Amino acid sequence: MVETKIKAIVVTVSDSRREDDDLSGVTLLGLLLSIGAEVHEKIIVSDDFDELRQTLFVLTERDDINLIITTGGTGFAERDNTPEATRAVIEKEAQGIAEAMRFETMKFNKMAMLSRGVCGIRNNTLIINLPGSPRAVGECFEIIKSVLPHAVNLLSGNTQHKI
Repeated sequence: MVETKIKAIVVTVSDSRREDDDLSGVTLLGLLLSIGAEVHEKIIVSDDFDELRQTLFVLTERDDINLIITTGGTGFAERDNTPEATRAVIEKEAQGIAEAMRFETMKFNKMAMLSRGVCGIRNNTLIINLPGSPRAVGECFEIIKSVLPHAVNLLSGNTQHKI
């Protein structure tokens, strides 16, 4: 079985972050690189629903990407639109990923239950919403990193399982 390479884009969702203070995006970039992923871009998008939805839609149209991980915009604030923009784009939800992140991170941070992040698939691309703090990015990534290779394999059509 030939493993499909993880080809990712990091999307920081924030009205206030810039390249020089995007700690969550930089953290996520490093974590992806640490598992051997190719990171094609790291971008910052505003919390505006329409802009974020359009950005995610365009990114899922690309043939060179199979994973989009967002950081930020998953809380209760009025401008936290990441889950809604993601739902507007995806064709299938991947609820187990979001559930696992919330369940496992709640064991050491009760505030994790306030994360509204969702995960789903469009055009053979997996979108995963992570919270906006660097600490939460690290905690959530630790939960999902072992399943990412298998997820992108499945999305590429490689549905054989190792025995």
